[in-house]
Amino acid sequence: MSTILKAENLAKTFATKDGDVRAVDDVSFTLDAGDFVAMHGASGCGKSTLLLMSGALLSPGSGSVTITDQDPYLLSPEKRAAFRGEHIGFVFQQFHLIPYLDIRDNILVNELASPTGEDLSERTDALLEKFQLSHRKHHVPSRLSVGEQQRAALARALMREPKLILADEPTGNLDTENSEIILDHLAEFAEAGGAVLMVTHDDRARAAAKRGMELAAGKLVS
Repeated sequence: MSTILKAENLAKTFATKDGDVRAVDDVSFTLDAGDFVAMHGASGCGKSTLLLMSGALLSPGSGSVTITDQDPYLLSPEKRAAFRGEHIGFVFQQFHLIPYLDIRDNILVNELASPTGEDLSERTDALLEKFQLSHRKHHVPSRLSVGEQQRAALARALMREPKLILADEPTGNLDTENSEIILDHLAEFAEAGGAVLMVTHDDRARAAAKRGMELAAGKLVS
């Protein structure tokens, strides 16, 4: 089984007015194709910092990250951004949809920012249908329900067919029905050969994942 994400001895320290804080302390793990992992732990234990480092969004203080056998931190900032766009899909609790773009363009936003020249109309329409958003495609995010906005955010994450999805509290703002929809789609993505790393406090989300990772004070404890 192929390894999609490998983190080795990751550590990150932040300077604060009260002294240095070791947010992540020597954490190693791997995600293979088919993995759906829920990362949990108390607030402030380092989960989001670890997720950002794993997604090539925050440089580690020490240690290494490889995604599909490549270390994105060895790339220039421009090439690293392109690498993220090609290999990683991100889903956040706050959606991060662009308020003045309609939902169709939000799903296409990475292509609008760095065009590949590929005609993605058919794939976009398929994702709109898959996430039951076809009737909303010309609406801006403020006209959608919370559940519809998160489905749009997940469709955007899947647009370029990444190998890895990183999700930070993806069900945090959702009711039970919409949480189940999002979790079912994440499980489906993993079953098709992708890998999912999800930060969550939601017991339903933890139960949906195939395995768990617990952090405490920046260390991996299980």
